[in-house]
Amino acid sequence: MDSSSVVSELNICSDTKQNRVLTEEDWKQKWENKNTGFHQVKIHKLLSEFLDTMLNNRKQLKIFFPLCGKAVDMKWLADMGHNVVGAEFSETAIKGFFEEQNISHVEEAVPGIPGAKVFKSTSGNLSLYCCSIYDISDSIVGKFDGIWDRGGLVAVNPRDRECYSNKILSLMDKDCRYLLVTVVYDPKLHAGPPFYVPDEDVETFFGSLCNIKCLKISDALGPVQKRWGLDFFQEKIYVLTPKSSS
Repeated sequence: MDSSSVVSELNICSDTKQNRVLTEEDWKQKWENKNTGFHQVKIHKLLSEFLDTMLNNRKQLKIFFPLCGKAVDMKWLADMGHNVVGAEFSETAIKGFFEEQNISHVEEAVPGIPGAKVFKSTSGNLSLYCCSIYDISDSIVGKFDGIWDRGGLVAVNPRDRECYSNKILSLMDKDCRYLLVTVVYDPKLHAGPPFYVPDEDVETFFGSLCNIKCLKISDALGPVQKRWGLDFFQEKIYVLTPKSSS
């Protein structure tokens, strides 16, 4: 990613940069240093449980993974016949995904995003864009029938949530079903990431354009969260759908 793209992202969110907690370069370093405790090696149980909610009796959906890392869920959905698109700043993560999943691919430049690359499976239904998510647009990737967001909103700095939500909203097709996972814990005990996202923020940033329904709250406290000093840690999954234009 060249400096011009990073400047572009900062310009979009200029009012937030002074309160930024982690930069995209920080996340890049996490991947390069293998400091990736947030990566899950199995299909996420909430995605498996609520996949039918996203699909809504539809086949061959176009599904977006914001801040995708090397999520194994992407291959799982692509193998079902869906068209999966991801956005990730770390080239290390993207290359790791294709290598670990044994997926042959090609690399191409992305017209309209200086310095960006897209890694495409030779099967044609899996494309991962190596760039800032804020440089992605519907003119480049189109709009989506489904979005799986397990590590996106909870990873961006809290003051960037409006910028992030606007980007997600711009990529939702009229019948899109957006599965959003947030985490619930005592923010006094852990500064994040993943960042605590209150219900109020989900409503504030998505409620004007989307219907929001909480599907489940599940206990996700494990050894990692206990090391953070937490005594409770929950994952909360919502489905968001665009409000009717009528």
